[in-house]
Amino acid sequence: MSTPATKAPSQGGGFRQAQAWLHTWCGLWFSWLLFAVFLTGTLAVFDEPITHWMTPEHHAEEAAAAAKKAKGEPTADRAQRLAWGMAYMARHHPGAPMWELWPSDAQGGGELRVFWFDANREYVGVTLDPVTGKPLNDEPGHAARATQGGHHFVDFHYELHAGTVGLWIIGIATMAMLVALVSGVITHKRIFKDFFTFRPKKGQRSWLDAHNAVAVLTLPFQFMIAYTGLVISGTSFMPAPKVLHYGTGPAAQMRFVSELSDSENPVATGRAMPVPVLEPFAARGQERMGQPVRAVVIDHPGDAGARIGVYGWNGDDDSLRRLSAATTGMVQFSAATGEVQRVRLPGAADGGATMTAQSAMGGLHMVTFGGWPMKWLYFLCGLAGTAMMGSGAVLFIVKRRQKHLGEFGGATARVYRLIEALNVAAIAGLAIACVGYLWANRLVPVGIGHRADRELQVFFALWALALAHAFVRQPARAWREQLGALAALCLLLPVVNFLTTGDHLLAQLLRSDWESLGVELGVVAFGLAALGALRHLLRKGVR
Repeated sequence: MSTPATKAPSQGGGFRQAQAWLHTWCGLWFSWLLFAVFLTGTLAVFDEPITHWMTPEHHAEEAAAAAKKAKGEPTADRAQRLAWGMAYMARHHPGAPMWELWPSDAQGGGELRVFWFDANREYVGVTLDPVTGKPLNDEPGHAARATQGGHHFVDFHYELHAGTVGLWIIGIATMAMLVALVSGVITHKRIFKDFFTFRPKKGQRSWLDAHNAVAVLTLPFQFMIAYTGLVISGTSFMPAPKVLHYGTGPAAQMRFVSELSDSENPVATGRAMPVPVLEPFAARGQERMGQPVRAVVIDHPGDAGARIGVYGWNGDDDSLRRLSAATTGMVQFSAATGEVQRVRLPGAADGGATMTAQSAMGGLHMVTFGGWPMKWLYFLCGLAGTAMMGSGAVLFIVKRRQKHLGEFGGATARVYRLIEALNVAAIAGLAIACVGYLWANRLVPVGIGHRADRELQVFFALWALALAHAFVRQPARAWREQLGALAALCLLLPVVNFLTTGDHLLAQLLRSDWESLGVELGVVAFGLAALGALRHLLRKGVR
């Protein structure tokens, strides 16, 4: 920030004053993006429950499967499920370079799913009926809506749906966050004392107390989540050593991944060979690794050089104790000879210490350990981090509303107005876009083409609309109107769900659908919080 408008303090101002300047401006310019990253990352903690809620067509099948299991009704065994999965892939995707079959859950029941890479190297899949082996989407009454589900929040969190460019933007913002965290600790010499101090109804002082409290409360979490986020994408941010040694292009990337994981990719021979029966491989793999079979993967199916990999399920105890969910058992076979080519026992990591460290960092960042209690801890810490970003942005403008500091010369008033509008759109507007994404899931027609893209378009359109609204309305009115819209969208979501799918909170409770129930109650809780904030603004006449 070396421009005259935001010039740094003079040398005589002291080190703490310099850090205060750095904290203020580095924090402000990145606070809007970091608020979005933290909010979507916090929601991404529960991406699977969100996806479950957003695919209501599967609920009936899941309930029926659970009822059959409870009654002890016979279901297809693993051998039959694998045969059905292989038959589907041979019929519909014979030229795919990889087939991946998930025959059942760890108890031998649940869904039958198959996955493959399409012509664009996109990872896609379908769910098959575990009783008949037919695609569920082809059965009458089984038309399922296409959606990204909770993965939308995961994708936006780390790359803004913008691929490598988005990943770099997030990386730069994360570095700025680390700078703001360090400079904030240096600036607030009474930071831990201030943590136990909150002075309500004191305007700027109250905002500062709230900002300090949520920052100090989760300070170790904020450092950890920022640092691990950078580390797990380290080869993207610092690619020079990899490019120098391996070169560029898909082949170079494959060789890098292969050597990093101490594994060799199978090579197609060009000689045709039918895919062998998979159950014997699954049984041998389960015996060698000591885990139930999670997936069977065939590389180069139909080729004499095909490789069959059998992967295990981590049990509940494993997920509680291990940082990385990727460290399951794995056994690889030659499809032609049945020879065991490679074995990885549960808890081991491919690639030695390097991959162990990478796996641990990924587990820390993506909370793949500790079960639901740890997910809730991450969720609450993520909300605190989101509040830290939002309160810091609001604090900047509250302070300057009381005392005009003139950092931008004659343009200061216009810049302050810009910052106020961005605050509204980044905080209330993004929340509206997130819940609007859930509304779109229920309102966009199920059979429309590119349906998942339509849901994303609603998300970004609502956010853009919120930004435009924040610019054309006075700040106080914009805050009140957007918080009112947010409260209405959240509180009415269960009503929309009932009107469009016939599902409701009581039904979810009765069938023990805790994921759907949790999503809707969580949204309602956010709506009540927005309603409380709106009432406060209406009562005080300020934001």
